[in-house]
Amino acid sequence: MDKHHVKELLSEEEVDRRIKEIGEQITKDYEGKRVHLVCVLKGGSFFMCELAKRINLPVSLDFMSVSSYGGDTKSSGVVRIVKDLDESIKDKDVLVVEDIVDSGRTLSYLLKMLGERKPNSLRLCTLLDKPDRRVVDVNVDYTGFKIPDVFVVGYGLDYDQLYRNLPYIGEVVFD
Repeated sequence: MDKHHVKELLSEEEVDRRIKEIGEQITKDYEGKRVHLVCVLKGGSFFMCELAKRINLPVSLDFMSVSSYGGDTKSSGVVRIVKDLDESIKDKDVLVVEDIVDSGRTLSYLLKMLGERKPNSLRLCTLLDKPDRRVVDVNVDYTGFKIPDVFVVGYGLDYDQLYRNLPYIGEVVFD
């Protein structure tokens, strides 16, 4: 592994406060409905668990895993479904929960595929958004933080499977 260190970008308190605000907004927007959260593994799991606790509505959960990175720090652009949903999303109000929107390739592909499964509604929620890296336009309905084009870890995000457990968002700085 390359020599590097992690520098705090967003504190645990900042992240926690913003997730609470997003949960409150989702509760208002989906009033009277059941929200079906679809987590994009692995990184999205930390964010989805915290978000679900802050949505004051009936919530159901499902998980899928897609890959477009491999062991690199940049998206390869090739999207693979590694684990598909366990149940149908037909006629459900689906909120896809992602850790980060980067190039937009993965999310664009995923949202198109899920939309073809005829959910009642389909929205996207991401903890982090890197608009400077966007190559495919993706509509993000709920965004935690817009961040610069730096490589980040923590709160579910990893560098070669490390640092997911950090309680804050950190920038990987290569020495």
